Amino acid sequence: MRTIAHISDLHFPLVDSRVIHALTRTINQLAPDLVVISGDLTQRARRSQFAAAAAFIKTLQPPYLVVPGNHDVPMFNVPARLLAPFAGYRKYIADDLEPIFEDAEMIVVGLNSVRTVLFSDEGRLNVGQADRGAEKLRAAPPGVLKVIVTHHPFDVPQGEPEDKMIGRSRMAMERLASVGADLFLAGHLHVSHVGGTATRYHIAGHSALLVQAGTMSMRERGEPNSFNVIRIENGERVSVERMAWTESAGVFTSDWRGDFGQANGEWSAIEPHAS
Repeated sequence: MRTIAHISDLHFPLVDSRVIHALTRTINQLAPDLVVISGDLTQRARRSQFAAAAAFIKTLQPPYLVVPGNHDVPMFNVPARLLAPFAGYRKYIADDLEPIFEDAEMIVVGLNSVRTVLFSDEGRLNVGQADRGAEKLRAAPPGVLKVIVTHHPFDVPQGEPEDKMIGRSRMAMERLASVGADLFLAGHLHVSHVGGTATRYHIAGHSALLVQAGTMSMRERGEPNSFNVIRIENGERVSVERMAWTESAGVFTSDWRGDFGQANGEWSAIEPHAS
């Protein structure tokens, strides 16, 4: 059994201190094997914002894996955006923009989907990134769960604009599917969602899970602050539980859970239900 706590889109300093303190407390009590943060730690990539995000990360007791989001590069400082877009992120958060976590039951590969085209929040992966990610998954031992983390999602829930999806997603999905990617974690939309790759990509013999985290910032979009708790059993069963902020009680509580199973390289829902 392995557990991942998946959080995203903190957007420091646009956070409620009560929410952040409760998040730290809840994650440390859960004691997951890994905390995944799928980007947008800051609102405008300023030093003070990175410092606040770094201070939060230091309060987390479990290991963590972080990838940058489009808000983690300067927006209005054009020279910095063009010449050293990840300088602040590298100084305060992590020098590695595409980190890897691996143990006996899972491999988690971060890919940097951020592009520094001026005044754009669009994300993209290139062929080299997709191939490197695929090679890392290919080298993993048999039976481990294979996880990809990006900021921008490979799909969007119904009603969300498709231009929020990661660019060149089909190319990347085909390469990652060829080595059996099981689970794709992302943020960016500030809306939580769980789906399957088969709906959009139709790759024979392959269907992975797409798990979207909501936001931990005040920039909510129709749902409360939330994060996901993902439990993995023997690489063949995954449960996704959404932990939502309850303002009146000042705590995170479970408000949804879905269970999924894998057979012959394809993942499907077993028994999703409201908590």
